[in-house]
Amino acid sequence: METTKARILLCEDDTNLGSVLKNYLELNDFDVVLERDGRLGLAAFQREKFDICLLDVMMPNMDGFKLAEEIRDVDPDIPLFFLSAKTMKEDVIQGYKLGADDYITKPFDSEVLLLKIQAMLKRNEEQNRETQNREYTLSTYHFNPKLRQLSHNDITQTLSPKENDLLRLLAEHLNDLLPREQALKKIWGSDTYFNGRSMDVYIAKLRKYLKDDPNLEIVNIHGNGFRLVVKS
Repeated sequence: METTKARILLCEDDTNLGSVLKNYLELNDFDVVLERDGRLGLAAFQREKFDICLLDVMMPNMDGFKLAEEIRDVDPDIPLFFLSAKTMKEDVIQGYKLGADDYITKPFDSEVLLLKIQAMLKRNEEQNRETQNREYTLSTYHFNPKLRQLSHNDITQTLSPKENDLLRLLAEHLNDLLPREQALKKIWGSDTYFNGRSMDVYIAKLRKYLKDDPNLEIVNIHGNGFRLVVKS
């Protein structure tokens, strides 16, 4: 069975460095999308799914810091590395404040970068495996995402894959906001109008499944997302 290659979004305006790095990563079994500026990088991120982002800081149209903010608004958990010639302490601090997992100054050793990427993805894979095995108690309901089962009063219902993924995200954000864009990106792949309407249908389905417990509610936060709330 063929293993799916990890996908990397590489945003680098230096043509030579971008091409060399893309080729090097592809030789090491990654699927790489290379964009030459921040706006194109954001469009690619909104259009496709990636496992990690490598962002140059100084790019035309939208710099790497602004691009990182936009990416974090959609998916706060995706691994993100800055690749930068800016070595001032305040630049490095700004990068980490924006949620970077690493800030790598140029010039850098490609092999070291590769090892850091592999280590980060391995750690994420292990964390995802733990998340997939986690079960949730949601007031009087029991939710087992691995088996796609939602149980209540000795009645167990098997959820569809999208129902399961959406409820798991809501459960992970229990009593907190699940941003609409984040759910659409992670489950549907993009936040288009039609995907948004599809998600609303699935939210309605989940509300029906949870209706037997008045202390459990999916609340719509207008313009922002949803909250799965357990009332005290």
